Amino acid sequence: MGMAKIKIEGYKCERCGHIWMPRRNSKEEPKVCPKCKSPYWNRPRKKKG
Repeated sequence: MGMAKIKIEGYKCERCGHIWMPRRNSKEEPKVCPKCKSPYWNRPRKKKG
């Protein structure tokens, strides 16, 4: 018998690169990154210039 593969949905902070999974089956996105506490975790940094 082979192993079954599963995919787990999670989030990745565009600012610090932290990856996490929500604690409960919540349909809404997190408000801040749990590591860097950035409220803009889902937006990449803008380039200066």
